[in-house]
Amino acid sequence: MQEEENRTGKKKMGLTTKIFIGLIGGLVLGVVLNLWIPHSYVRDDIFVDGIFYVIGNGFIRLMKMLVVPLVFCSLVCGSSAIGDTKSLGKVGGKTIAFYLLTTALAVSVAITVATFVRPGVGLDMSSIETSEVAVAENVSVTDTILNIIPENPVGALADGTMLQIILFALLIGVLLAKMGERAELLANLFNQCNELMMEMTNLVMNLAPVGVFCMIAKTFANLGFDAFLPLLKYMGSVLLGLALQCFGVYMILLVVFTRLNPARFIKKFFPVMAFAFSTSTSNATIPMNIDTLEERIGVSRKISSFTIPLGATINMDGTSIMQGVAVVFAAQAYGMQLDAQGYLTVIATATLASIGTAGIPSVGLVTLSMVFTAVGIPVEAIMLIMGVDRILDMVRTAVNITGDAVCTTIVAHQNGDLDREVFNRMEENHA
Repeated sequence: MQEEENRTGKKKMGLTTKIFIGLIGGLVLGVVLNLWIPHSYVRDDIFVDGIFYVIGNGFIRLMKMLVVPLVFCSLVCGSSAIGDTKSLGKVGGKTIAFYLLTTALAVSVAITVATFVRPGVGLDMSSIETSEVAVAENVSVTDTILNIIPENPVGALADGTMLQIILFALLIGVLLAKMGERAELLANLFNQCNELMMEMTNLVMNLAPVGVFCMIAKTFANLGFDAFLPLLKYMGSVLLGLALQCFGVYMILLVVFTRLNPARFIKKFFPVMAFAFSTSTSNATIPMNIDTLEERIGVSRKISSFTIPLGATINMDGTSIMQGVAVVFAAQAYGMQLDAQGYLTVIATATLASIGTAGIPSVGLVTLSMVFTAVGIPVEAIMLIMGVDRILDMVRTAVNITGDAVCTTIVAHQNGDLDREVFNRMEENHA
């Protein structure tokens, strides 16, 4: 059979191409359903809220099913492979420093863009539909630190509390390395479990094109496009900030620290970005992100298994950009003036608010209430942007996970765990 395929000269379509086709096909179908197909039982109940909803959300559940066991096993194996706690601490310190740096840069980019575009000036607020606002609970820095330590590791695994899982897995991995032959049987068990989860990830990812198609079709079939018109300047400001961060800041950092080709990086990483756009959840992309970094970028799994779950939890650059633009937009809409101290407060609050934030859809709107409160903007201002947040949430999730990948690649390079031959390899097919 393989010889027949080779003789005909046909190339098997890769997963990257299939995901892209699913994304474009779902987008086209969703827009057609939204604009030209009238509401009916068949359209709404059977297709949009029936077939598309079940298949799309079923795929998301499969991806989320993988996250905790994959991260836990992979992180135990990775930290035990590093072995030396000093080396592990060095990797962790660099990773957190990079994440905080890129988040602070993201908010700065957002504020700069919004200051020049002035999205809230001249806005007719009566033309904007509003919704109920969910307010985030203000957690102190000390409680944030204490919440990293699990009181019940099994409960943390069951609830998917990522920072607690990371800490517990790191401790197990370091101790396995320290115990050596005494824990060889347990170490082998974790390695076998890790391989099992990798195989399961590959199995689930074969369903990605269909899942992406259904999720995108459902999303765009339900979008209220009329709500976009009064907020086009706001949306444009956010999208411009996201583009500058993703294709400007990240790529400059990549070139400066690793000398890798940024265009090739984007091309190889695009399937993960498309998947993140479709799902709007950083956590669901963790398995695919780790696999892509290893197989296509050349990053060692012992690095990515630590940095990617951590990034999905604390590195929310896309969300921070939205919050930075939203603050300037709301202040202008309400006729408020922010001084230099106010902008610094926004940068600090948005950066801290991203730490420990769950990687789930639209969580940025909830944490935005903390940022608004910090600079004296009415929390009710969030209602102005809730109607258009869904589409922006999809884009900023893609930016979030790209930031995780870039930081991971930089840390892997500095730690000697980046295989440039893998990165430079031209792949005809990726399945």
